[in-house]
Amino acid sequence: MTFMENVLQKAKAAKKTVVLPESEDPRVAAAAAKILSEQIADIILIGEKDKICKLHPDLDLSQARFEDPATSILREEFNQKYWELRKHKGCSESDASEEMAKAIPFGVMMLKAGLADGLVAGAVHSTADTLRPALQILRTKPGTKLVSSFILIDSPQKEFGEDGLLLFSDVALMIDPDADQLSEIALSSAESFKRLTGKEARVAMLSFSTFGSGTGKCIEKVVEATALAKGKNPDIILEGELQADAALVPIVAALKAPGSKIAGKANCLIFPDLNSANISYKLVQRLGKAGAYGPILQGIAKPVNDLSRGASVDDIIGVVALTCVQSTQETEN
Repeated sequence: MTFMENVLQKAKAAKKTVVLPESEDPRVAAAAAKILSEQIADIILIGEKDKICKLHPDLDLSQARFEDPATSILREEFNQKYWELRKHKGCSESDASEEMAKAIPFGVMMLKAGLADGLVAGAVHSTADTLRPALQILRTKPGTKLVSSFILIDSPQKEFGEDGLLLFSDVALMIDPDADQLSEIALSSAESFKRLTGKEARVAMLSFSTFGSGTGKCIEKVVEATALAKGKNPDIILEGELQADAALVPIVAALKAPGSKIAGKANCLIFPDLNSANISYKLVQRLGKAGAYGPILQGIAKPVNDLSRGASVDDIIGVVALTCVQSTQETEN
């Protein structure tokens, strides 16, 4: 069974409800129809039912629940709740009403109210448009210092990572994390990998240098982050700084990092900045013909996950299934 087949099986067993606010997008609607027909999850589509069904006449969306912010009986309650959450920031009641007219904030408020288990957006909207209402309404998980993101890469090259599965982080949020932030990203990513796969994370802190082969402030940041992460969690399997080939290829690792415990066998790759992470995952996805699921957000009180605006129907289904698994784990904890 492949990783995604296992995730889909777990999602079906979990019987969760996921909000899809971008219901007018044909990829999102097609994904919703397939999710419903295969009983992967229950789906709430945000928008006017008649309009959505006319936009997608060839899709069976009859099993979906529709919520139109313009006419929903929930709207007045949500306006009030949002105003109470945000009035200390200068939000007026009219501001709250305006915000709750938008699909993503309305969908996030459904999570806050316990009417859904997760939300997936980003096929049309930016990461900021998805993340902002999640942080404003749901806020961070208790004990979380930092919200970050990762993407799961499922490579056909099974010799890499965990039978081809690798986690890349942070691919969507933290533009240039400092050493402490980078250490938090590494620790959160290791936990996310273990929780989603059941496998122990082997974390490589990436750089253009391996164990002192290069110099510079950007390398010093990775070295410091590595030390901080180990100090915060001495049990974590984590090393750095490592070049990507030393992290993934045992023969190269033997030359560049002799004696390393994980070099050549890393399954979690922590990038020094957003530029390198985002560029790398898109190249691997397109040139390497790898599955790419995410970006998945970590650190928010309930699962709210982002999509690449280049996401395919299968990508959306995969992220919805992962969201269901995340929600199950949150409930168990």
